[in-house]
Order: sequence, then C-alpha cells, then structure tokens
Amino acid sequence: MNTDAPLLVIRFSALGDVAMTVPVLRTLVSEHPTLRICMVSNQSYAPMFEGIERVRFFGADLQGRHRGLLGIYRLFSDLKKAGPYSGVADLHSVLRSVLLSSLWAATGLPIARLQKGRGQKRKLTRRHHKKRLALPSSFDRMASVFASLNFPIQELPFSAPAIFTRKTHASEPFLVGVAPFARHPEKAYPLSLMKELIAILASRGDLSIQLFGGGASETALLQQWEKEFSGVRSMAGRFSLREELVQISQLDAMISMDSANMHLASLSGIPVLSIWGPTHPFAGFMGWRQPIELAVQVDLACRPCSVFGNKRCYRGDHACMRQIEPKTIVARLDHLLGLLR
Repeated sequence: MNTDAPLLVIRFSALGDVAMTVPVLRTLVSEHPTLRICMVSNQSYAPMFEGIERVRFFGADLQGRHRGLLGIYRLFSDLKKAGPYSGVADLHSVLRSVLLSSLWAATGLPIARLQKGRGQKRKLTRRHHKKRLALPSSFDRMASVFASLNFPIQELPFSAPAIFTRKTHASEPFLVGVAPFARHPEKAYPLSLMKELIAILASRGDLSIQLFGGGASETALLQQWEKEFSGVRSMAGRFSLREELVQISQLDAMISMDSANMHLASLSGIPVLSIWGPTHPFAGFMGWRQPIELAVQVDLACRPCSVFGNKRCYRGDHACMRQIEPKTIVARLDHLLGLLR
C-alpha cells in the first residue's frame, strides 16, 4: 500500500447527505496533517469541498459517462488514471458505491464501508414497540470508517455544539433564512402553516427574511411570497450552489426542515431551528454541531415513523407537523435570537 498516496473517499447521494461529509473531512485532515483525500461525489457538489486543505474533488457524471453498470467501470478507470491511492472509504454503502469499492478491493487496496445501522433504525421507526434511543450520528458512523483505515478522529468535535455568533450588525434587523421544503413532502411543514409563519415573521421590523428552495414549482411559490410580504426575499433560482453557500453563510439563523438546507447552514456555523415530523434526530441526521434544543418537534407515540421521511403518514393527518403551531416556532426563534444579541 502506498501510504503517501491520497485516500479515496466515496459518497454520492442527495445534497444534504453529501454536505454531512464536509465537516468530517475538515476534521480528518486537520488531525492527520500528512493525509491527502480524493473525494468522489456528484460533480455538481464540488463547491462544498472547495478550500479544504489537502482534499481534491473528483466529480462523477452520474447522468452521463458514469451512469449504470458500465458507467461504474468507467468511473473506476477514470479514477485509476488519476491515482494511485492508499485505500478506499465508502461513505455511502449502496449498490453503486459497493460495486466501485469492490473493484478497488480486487486490486488489493484496503477498503472500509459505512455501517448504516439499518436494524437499529428499523426498531426506532417501526409502528409498534419502538425502541426510542439516540443512535450514533452519521458523523460518528463516518468517523468509524476512517478509524478502521487507521485514521481515527477525536470525538469532541462531533459532540460539542457550535458557539453561535450574530453575523449582522446590532443596529440591523436579524437576517433569517427560511427553507420550507424537503426532498420528501412528508418531511415538509404544511404550506398553509408555513405561509402563516412567513406572514408573522414579515410583519416584524426586527427581522429580514430570505427564502431558500429549488426546482420550478418551489421557486414560483417563493417568488409569489416575496411579492406578497414586505421584508421577504426569495433566493430560489437566483444563485449557483457556490453562490448560495455564500448567501447562507451571512445569515444569523435558519429555519428549515430535516433537509439539505439544515446541513448547508451548519457548514457555516449558522444556528438552525429545524422542524421534525415523521423523522427524528435520534436517527442520527441532526445538523453538524447543532444542539438538540434547536429541534422543533412534538412528542407522539407514532414518531418517528420513517428514517428519511419517504413513507406516507399511516394516520393520514400528518399530526406530527400540524400540531406544531407557527407561534411555537416564532417563540423558539425569539429565544434563539436572544442568545445572539
């Protein structure tokens, strides 16, 4: 094994999942000053990894050259040309990444794969006799992969909440981001309640609101709210991912679902008031160094019913979200902003 060669790290998946990898790599290279990383992920996610010392990004074209079984072999060949590598850390553990890492294992490289704890998560989310225990975070699971490759990470950065500070000047309104959507609709706060929340926030002179989202339908709705409420600006459809990361980094606080925007804000140390319904922080997907006190949720016997929020509500009333009143979120936001004053 060439110990001077970079470690190959594989993580595809959705934007929020890949965003969770960023602070882990930052911590990893800071604690191992000679380690170099080649990060392999969806090519559109490159901006998240810019500026991380000794981390080189390799973009996979999953909709083109690297699509399907033949595409996985092409990706292997393309990476091989850019090698050599010292080992492979598979931080995704799905068919695509398992096949890719297996090709490397056949060449003699040491590999380690993420253990997702599927059995534990089934017990947490099953309909009856739930085992409601906080499971290891995704960050800790990734750290275990690197530890098995002889690159351990200290525990403290993963467990210690960030120290948040105000970004705007004290004489200016607080700049608050609101991200109303999630990859799966069941994880989103009902739009009627979200609009009520936006109306309350927009009526206050001490707040300036920025709305975040993506996709044609989301962009159209947020632009409509921008026209409807003064002091509200839609950021949807106006920026690239790189530019949006800059915009998010200037916020004082973010209100979001259990979604990508929670993780994107966490990368810049922004406090996130996160709204949880069918999913639960116990599954291990709380934002990087976000204190559990910032999770807005109600205690129901049916929660959580899903790890990712991709299952329909079996009750049919979405009570886990509808029982969270807009005034409750406003009160929690006021408490958070009070800590930043």
